[in-house]
Amino acid sequence: MEIISYSFVIAGLFFMGLTALGLLRLPDFFTRAHAVSKSETLGISLILIGLMFESGLSLTTFKIALVIIFVFLANPVSSHLLTRSAIKNGIVPWYKNEQNPQKDPSK
Repeated sequence: MEIISYSFVIAGLFFMGLTALGLLRLPDFFTRAHAVSKSETLGISLILIGLMFESGLSLTTFKIALVIIFVFLANPVSSHLLTRSAIKNGIVPWYKNEQNPQKDPSK
């Protein structure tokens, strides 16, 4: 059981590392929020699944399962609300080429 739990924790740490890399390398708020909402949710869930295997069948396992459900619900919703708020406040997404349809053509 320890090998299974360690493999889940290591996989979760890998995805959390990808989250940190995405925050450093991606160009704007929207792509960073996407990286955080996807890979962080998966990384935290894998780490918690590893902890579930480590603790065995107990009340602690049930509590960790509830935390996983909360993370799966709260993390994508909060990311969505943050990006909607950014759009409403006038932050425009980054475009690779200069053909931004939301940009003012007079500039």
